[in-house]
Amino acid sequence: MLIKITKGWEIPDREATPEPEYLDRRRFLQTAGLAGASILAGAAALSTCSTGGVAPAVATPSEPASGAARRPPGPSPYASFFPAKRNPAFILDRPLTAETVAASYNNFYEFGEDKRSPSLLAGRLTTYPWRVEVTGLVARPKAYDVEELMRLLPGEERLYRHRCVEAWAMAVPWTGFPVKSLLDLVQPLSSAGFVRMLSFYRPDEAPGQKTLHWYPWPYYEGLTLAEAMNPLAFFATGIYRHPLPPQHGAPLRLVTPWKYGFKSIKSIVKIELVSQKPHTFWNDVVPDEYDFFANVNPAVPHKRWSQAAETMIDTRERRPTLPFNGYGEFVARLYT
Repeated sequence: MLIKITKGWEIPDREATPEPEYLDRRRFLQTAGLAGASILAGAAALSTCSTGGVAPAVATPSEPASGAARRPPGPSPYASFFPAKRNPAFILDRPLTAETVAASYNNFYEFGEDKRSPSLLAGRLTTYPWRVEVTGLVARPKAYDVEELMRLLPGEERLYRHRCVEAWAMAVPWTGFPVKSLLDLVQPLSSAGFVRMLSFYRPDEAPGQKTLHWYPWPYYEGLTLAEAMNPLAFFATGIYRHPLPPQHGAPLRLVTPWKYGFKSIKSIVKIELVSQKPHTFWNDVVPDEYDFFANVNPAVPHKRWSQAAETMIDTRERRPTLPFNGYGEFVARLYT
């Protein structure tokens, strides 16, 4: 008889249910004490989660935001690939965040610095067709259509915790495939030690790339090759059992759940295998606040706030931050 010993952070999958609730972003920022921060100050020092960000989320907003996250009209051309089978190896210690909240509370500076703008403006981004070039120190470089990748690398659903450097958190059902699966297709050379990723640059579709001109667009990120080959590293094509909406980084984004969210670059157009550690966006912009690795660590405070606890964005529950966001058994050995 097989007996499964439940880990301390696990709960039965049946308990991972959404709790619909919206956030009032303005009250959130006012409570955090940053409602009056200037745009230039944000460029110099404000934190990020996915591809941009604002203040540490330690407040407890109590009023719902008006409106709902906008989705592009009509069915997605990627819809036939969903839903995917859930991988039972990845379960949660908390309920899934309500989709309405996750869809309307995003960091995506290409579409504005506040949390609501991406859900309202990212629909301008043309996400089909979409090509991703995989190049550099690989034996088989190639430019793939995302649709082709979704056929070659069948998707699976994973329940992951997501921890923002701003001290807020959510729990998300991503659909996609392991980063390793794509790298195996292109066969990294022995000289490759890092993976550099680049997002799109389309100022006519992404207003933030015009108005926030002091940022070094397009967004760029990187991992060590060992991190990218780790089973946790994931390329997401969907969320909540359907294709990614634009504000979540459609049609292809990185998900590294043991790191702060700004490492999980959105809307990727290029993946390059390189021999030297690549520059990364926020480490270049604010090097004394954001390092290359950006692993979740409750013992290391941000320059301006503690990382010892986090706030769930829909329930406002305060939880202690877990080392490596609770994924140490998968990744801690990478840093010893």
